[in-house]
Amino acid sequence: MELLARLANLPGALPGACAQGLIWGIMAIGVYLTYRILDVADLTVDGSFGTGGAVCVMCLLSGMNVWAALFIALLAGLATGLVTGLLHTFMGIPAILAGILTQLALYSINLKIMGKANQSINVDKYDLLISLRWVKEFALHNPIIMVIIVTAVLIGVLYWFFGTELGCGIRATGSNPAMSRAQGINTNLNVVLGLAVSNGLVALSGALLSQYQGFSDVSMGRGAIVIGLAAVIIGEAVFGRIFQNFALKLVSVSLGAIIYYIVIQLVLTLGFDANLLKLLSASVVAVFLAVPYWKGKYFAKPTAKKKEGAKNA
Repeated sequence: MELLARLANLPGALPGACAQGLIWGIMAIGVYLTYRILDVADLTVDGSFGTGGAVCVMCLLSGMNVWAALFIALLAGLATGLVTGLLHTFMGIPAILAGILTQLALYSINLKIMGKANQSINVDKYDLLISLRWVKEFALHNPIIMVIIVTAVLIGVLYWFFGTELGCGIRATGSNPAMSRAQGINTNLNVVLGLAVSNGLVALSGALLSQYQGFSDVSMGRGAIVIGLAAVIIGEAVFGRIFQNFALKLVSVSLGAIIYYIVIQLVLTLGFDANLLKLLSASVVAVFLAVPYWKGKYFAKPTAKKKEGAKNA
């Protein structure tokens, strides 16, 4: 009976889970660009996510328009990706270490931006784009509706950009760097640009989340890379065979983030210890990352042996 009573509360929590999933889905799209397109393990996102939130909140507190605040947060994210890219390409630091260095530095920078560990904003005093208070209202400012619109615009822009000569160069760089250099493509420039675009999206996601929850915290991006990878992998596992187009692959990443947060909400509703949430997230990512390996090891070999037997016959 207690279990049924808890499950009865789930429908009321689903709008909030979907809204958070959509917001984090923008961050997951940024992770997808580095993880799948550039083939770079970028850990900057744990810091740039918080940078976006910190910049957005401080801009709003200074009386700035919400769209201007989001744009400046986007620019701040671009700058963090630029730093990581330069550390990697200009200074020769491995990409994963460059991301860690930038992430570490951003903790202090985010503290300096906000002046303290966290800053809050009041939806009644500031003209916000989205807010948790509106999540159950059927209106344009409902976070679900608004973030769907923002995500659709971003996917459209990314689809156009990666279809241009520059965008194709970035995709070629991630696919085969040696061949790209042989074709005269500046791979270092493409890596820097790809990291900048990725972290710009991550910072934008952080800016939206800070508005949604009404505050920005210096540690709000901790574990963001795990959530991003979870969204990417879940989206590919569930929709990989259906969505082949590049734009649809980005949609699948956003849907993966929604599924992730719905699962998390379900687990919490069933009484899972919230202190073990990061452990659950890491476990989910580990399992989904292992699935392709398990498929290749335990299901592909018997097929290969049958083919060999047929040839010998």
